[in-house]
Amino acid sequence: MIRVLLADDQSLVRAGFRALLDAQPDIEVAAEAADGEEAVRAIRELRPDVVLMDIRMPLLDGLAATRRITGDDALRDVKVVMLTTFELDEYVFEAIRSGASGFLVKDTEPEELLRAVRAVVAGDALLSPGVTRRLIAEFAARSKQPAAAGQLAGLTEREREVMALVGIGLSNEEIARRLVVSPLTAKTHVSRTMVKLGARDRAQLVVLAYESGLVRPGWLG
Repeated sequence: MIRVLLADDQSLVRAGFRALLDAQPDIEVAAEAADGEEAVRAIRELRPDVVLMDIRMPLLDGLAATRRITGDDALRDVKVVMLTTFELDEYVFEAIRSGASGFLVKDTEPEELLRAVRAVVAGDALLSPGVTRRLIAEFAARSKQPAAAGQLAGLTEREREVMALVGIGLSNEEIARRLVVSPLTAKTHVSRTMVKLGARDRAQLVVLAYESGLVRPGWLG
């Protein structure tokens, strides 16, 4: 059973999400929170698998709450998905840097929300390739001069190659086709790379790919 915590200051939004999620046989809503402080307290107590976190909330906004969660080693397995009104919310990029696993727009289709919750728990790509590439393109446009790539010293050549492909927005299936390997092998390479770099998830791996200079703006084609 996937346990989800809903954090949003709008009760109607929480009610809609709860009705959808609780209707699934493999998902349950563990708790709700109306502000960031309440969300952090509930997360520390309940340890849900996934948090659907609104960016704009009173007392403590979603971005600050996410930093507290991702900065707590005891909550390392909790995945945070940011909820935004617009796909390219100005805070989304900072949220990804802070450890959020991705983001969803509040008016997303029900099937996409359910797929996203299950995908992030499985460690797979959270967002559709199109949305992922738009996010990466925007991040690339805002990125600074890449740092030294010393943090990649422990990676094999194949792992660097896989990380670069993740960095340009390819899914495991697309990576498998590009490298002529099985999807399981591609997923294994991605997982090992994340472990070696201490990345919480795929989204952070994308950020590291740019910050290390392994992938540079303009590679998106």
